[in-house]
Amino acid sequence: MAKESVKLIANNKKAYHDYFLEEKYEAGIELHGTEVKSIRMGKCSIKEAFVRIQNGEVYIYGMHVSPYEKGNIFNKDPLRPKKLLMHKTEIRKLVGKLAEQGYTLVPVEVYLKGSLVKVQIALAKGKKLYDKRQDIAKKDMKREAERDFKVRNFG
Repeated sequence: MAKESVKLIANNKKAYHDYFLEEKYEAGIELHGTEVKSIRMGKCSIKEAFVRIQNGEVYIYGMHVSPYEKGNIFNKDPLRPKKLLMHKTEIRKLVGKLAEQGYTLVPVEVYLKGSLVKVQIALAKGKKLYDKRQDIAKKDMKREAERDFKVRNFG
């Protein structure tokens, strides 16, 4: 069987900065026709998005899918809550984890897997300010080291 192609549509870089991502899950997403066309064109944002579980179903809020230009009356509200499709056992496991203190669900990326639109969500724990500062300091040190290495090799 040929490996399905994966094309990244939207990435939530802020999630990596604000949270410690522990477990990642892949979920399908319930969309309408014009939304799928819009996502295929890359008109999708999950910067402000968050995930909630209600009545044993998973929903993503704040995911912005721009209206499709040729969609006219068929276009839906760009910010409407969208249902995520996951197995019941995964949802139950997530509900158990979310009951623990400090855990939340954040969308990490939206991508096309073959012809299907998928959302990767992560079980995450919020970072404190000092954790963020440590990450920034590490990144700066790494950048400095790479710059020094480049200068030494090409100098």
